[in-house]
Amino acid sequence: MAQAETRSNAHPSTHSARVYPAGSLNVLSREEVKRLSDATEEVGDLLRRCALAVLNSGEAGDDAEAMLQRYRDFQIRVNQVNRGIRLELEHAPGCSFVDGEIIHGIRELLSAVVRDIVYFHTEIRPNPYFEQDSSEGISNTVFEILRNGRLLDAGSDPNLVICWGGHSIPDHEYDYSKEVGYQLGLRGCNIGTGCGPGAMKGPMKGATIGHAKQRTLPGRYVGITEPGIIAAESPNPIVNELVILPDIEKRLEAFVRLGHGIVVFPGGAGTAEEILFLLGVLLNPANRDMPFPLIFTGPAFAADYFEEIDQFVRAALGDDAASRYKIIIDDPEAVAVEMKTGLKAVRDYRIETKDAFYFNWQLQVDSQFQQPFDPTHEAVAATPVARDLPRHELAANLRRVFSAIVSGNVKADGIRRIREHGAFEIRGEPDLMDKLDRLLDRFVRQHRMKLPGDKAYEPCYRIVR
Repeated sequence: MAQAETRSNAHPSTHSARVYPAGSLNVLSREEVKRLSDATEEVGDLLRRCALAVLNSGEAGDDAEAMLQRYRDFQIRVNQVNRGIRLELEHAPGCSFVDGEIIHGIRELLSAVVRDIVYFHTEIRPNPYFEQDSSEGISNTVFEILRNGRLLDAGSDPNLVICWGGHSIPDHEYDYSKEVGYQLGLRGCNIGTGCGPGAMKGPMKGATIGHAKQRTLPGRYVGITEPGIIAAESPNPIVNELVILPDIEKRLEAFVRLGHGIVVFPGGAGTAEEILFLLGVLLNPANRDMPFPLIFTGPAFAADYFEEIDQFVRAALGDDAASRYKIIIDDPEAVAVEMKTGLKAVRDYRIETKDAFYFNWQLQVDSQFQQPFDPTHEAVAATPVARDLPRHELAANLRRVFSAIVSGNVKADGIRRIREHGAFEIRGEPDLMDKLDRLLDRFVRQHRMKLPGDKAYEPCYRIVR
């Protein structure tokens, strides 16, 4: 039961309440409570922004600045009480309450926000074991955050399918993603996504029906996000396991370490960033023989979308990169059957190599894909994009380019930079820039950059040949 005490409202659409957290924050020592309370002073603004996104869960929109302005009076405080901690909410979005009580699922997600943000700043960042300049230290960081969040399931065979795709998609693509999720759920697969709307919500919603029919409820619906993106992609209501990584690079590594296979639906710049990250990692010769099922899929209308993606991958990274995925169009059952076969290969490989089922330790992730990239105008303009670079380096740089576009589209810091300094300039080999421009233009024409609205999309980037 949600532990909330509703007080008088400052506005009809907001509530003020006292909430006792759930999950791993339910039982804490006095020392843990003290450290947590002290740390909230340091991370107050970050905690406020992420907590507001969770409390706004399920609401349409991808404008972080507009949400922060709408709820500019919102405040969250962590107070120490006899039983541990209590969250004090002031002027929280009314959509997170029913009859004055906070919705149970939102209470859980709110607890995850406090848990992950404070844990990183109090237990990981000051600890030399989690050295952020080393590849091993970063992977250990990802593992520890997932373990602290209780997302590592040591008792199950490989069955977590990560689903990537756009938050801004038409209804027929959303319905297709639900059908894929349903077919996966029927076959015992759990679902992980970026936790937002669109192609991140659809597979989870479909899987709930498949799980219900097979009597395997509660299923796992894992949401993996990071502070810069959560406000634009607030967790959808189906997510029952949320984890917040400190930056986009650790979020991407968490996807591929935790998940056992990946299904990609049509999307925009964020989806392209995810594809390039994974292909860049899989191109590492150390990962050549590792089974990692990767399927691109969508309804019949999406065939030309994936043809464009495939052509861009082959032009930039070569046919070897394209050999790591399969494209299946308009056949949800075939996607699920192919993924189930791939998961069996993953299980056999993990047994043979004595690797854990719950975390892919053997996957080699080069440091280029792990070090945080701050998309300033200077950094974007200085990122080389040319085919004479080593393939993994080109993949890493293209990933950074798309990360900058995501930032300029939906992240508060990126939007501010574009407003103050104009569009990012993306420079590179002319032929590759032509192909990139064509791909991005398709994203814009298909409204895959932002949720459709009254205002036409203004590109946050400019291609320089």
